[in-house]
Amino acid sequence: MIKRELPVFIVVGIITVAIDFVCYVSLVWIGVGVALAKALGFVAGTVFAYFANRFWTFGHKDVAAGSVPRFAMLYAGTAVTNVVVNSGVLKVLPYSSVAVVCGFVFATGVSASLNFLGMKFFVYR
Repeated sequence: MIKRELPVFIVVGIITVAIDFVCYVSLVWIGVGVALAKALGFVAGTVFAYFANRFWTFGHKDVAAGSVPRFAMLYAGTAVTNVVVNSGVLKVLPYSSVAVVCGFVFATGVSASLNFLGMKFFVYR
């Protein structure tokens, strides 16, 4: 089962990251603070990710009992992780557009890994 789920999760993740990234960069570009822009981009991607992973990756047509609050808890935790990791990278690297992208990529990798494990073993168990 994981052989099918992981590639589908990766495709959903790429689309989710694209949504997150476009929102994040757009918000930073118009002057929104980096942490708030990162959080809002993450939330936009999260809404897409819930439905795409529920229906496509893990094949749940009906809402499994408790999956919505478990998903919300998982994503709340990984959202905090995402913002903290992004901010940490920006504290370590001199601030530049390259640093912003590096922070985004690293934070996304950490949170995506945690999200897959959380959805597989906690949300859609």
